[in-house]
Amino acid sequence: MPQLQSRKIIKDEVFEFEFSICTLVTNLQEYGEMYDSFIKAGFTTEKCEYLYIDNSEQNTFEAFKGLNRFLREAKGEYIILCHQDILLQESGKNDLQKKIKELEQADPNWAVLGNAGSVNIKYRALHITHASGKKGKEKYLPIRSETLDENFLIVKSSANLALSGDLAGFHMYGADICLIADILGYRSYVIEFRLLHKSDGNADEKFYALKRKLIWKYARAFRSRFMGTTVTRFYLSGNKLLSLLGNTRFVLFAARQYYKIFKPKKIYHRRISDGI
Repeated sequence: MPQLQSRKIIKDEVFEFEFSICTLVTNLQEYGEMYDSFIKAGFTTEKCEYLYIDNSEQNTFEAFKGLNRFLREAKGEYIILCHQDILLQESGKNDLQKKIKELEQADPNWAVLGNAGSVNIKYRALHITHASGKKGKEKYLPIRSETLDENFLIVKSSANLALSGDLAGFHMYGADICLIADILGYRSYVIEFRLLHKSDGNADEKFYALKRKLIWKYARAFRSRFMGTTVTRFYLSGNKLLSLLGNTRFVLFAARQYYKIFKPKKIYHRRISDGI
């Protein structure tokens, strides 16, 4: 074979580190305490890398952009996105390795793990200790979850996840990344990995404002719509009946006529020279 200026991709991925521990930091002293607890719990720099964004003097990155940067930059097989106000006191690296291995055997299609989350609109699963001494103790672990709490998230690097580019702030990104994982065909779980979280959370007005933005974002993302490729046309809907009706010849023909009359091709053109 002649010499080619290209790189061959092999089947098995190779990672420089086992874990990447990534944190947005507003208090460097508190981050140092968190860092020390990780080191003592076995997350040493031989097998782990530590990445942080310094927001202590100014807001360098909000969470969505900052965590997306971590997800791009991290070189670990598993990427831990965590708050600065946590301490590893009861669980360590060996415990996490064991839980990941067990879950990998049970469901290799997992993408995000955490220590707290919502199973559905009725049930939560909490396996975490708060500074007040209150302990959440979930007996059904690991357990499938729709969302995960942001204090401690483990993301499988090979799942290639990212947070939404049209949301910003410091809340709701745990729900967002679990939704993205679900869309891509992956699953999320609460696992048995207990740590101390110094905060009970802060559901302020910014939290509820971002919640509203997330609701509207996914209302649009999950909207029913007519689609076309260069070869075929079809209708997408979460409603099975609408999906069947929308993909009949008559409806697809009627939809094409609607777009021909009311949505001409030129309206999709972005005139770069006009700055629009």
